[in-house]
Amino acid sequence: MSLRAVFVDAGNTIVALDYARITARLREGGYGVEEPAVRAAEARARVRLDPHLRQGTEAPDVFSLYFRYVLDELGLAWSDRAARLVADLRSIEPFGLWSVPIPEAPAALDHLRRLGLRLAVVSNSNGTVARLLGAIGLAHHVDAIVDSAVVGAEKPDPRIFRHAADIVGVRPEEAVHVGDLYAVDVLGARAAGCHAILIDPVGAWVGVDCPTATDIQAASGLIARMV
Repeated sequence: MSLRAVFVDAGNTIVALDYARITARLREGGYGVEEPAVRAAEARARVRLDPHLRQGTEAPDVFSLYFRYVLDELGLAWSDRAARLVADLRSIEPFGLWSVPIPEAPAALDHLRRLGLRLAVVSNSNGTVARLLGAIGLAHHVDAIVDSAVVGAEKPDPRIFRHAADIVGVRPEEAVHVGDLYAVDVLGARAAGCHAILIDPVGAWVGVDCPTATDIQAASGLIARMV
């Protein structure tokens, strides 16, 4: 394999959900949950959400369905109270819930750069991902940031991956994409001709036909062996 570039998703790959804020809001709403349980429930919820994401992730009803699954994984029933709480979470400004840099991300990205690889963030977003990555100190660790709202193509549409390849000056088959959703990240990358690694923090993705890694640091180790 001739690998020259790495594409990384933003949310759940180099930027984490604000689990502390979610947990606090759930507790304020009367749900007696702890942050580790919320983290594990959210990771499992991604697998359940995945079949609904063949057309992308940014439709308005996706967020609500996502958190229905999170609550269900926590053993909590959906209700009007839950719906109001989720609506509040969705409206958090300026960058929403995905706003916490994953601690291992800078070192992992820098490791990949030292291998001579070009790096691009490829994210389904609302036009704010470049500002977010700048605000949390991750923008300077990559060579390009590709936001679906800016380029007009949303993962799993292969055009967004091909656009990223053009920006960093490689062919799609010379790139590997790292992300946390099979239908969006793995299938989208493959449709463009890229390789793919799936982020799976709790071993929830059973029987997938692609390499998996617990986090971006583990993924960087896999990629180092691919170079």
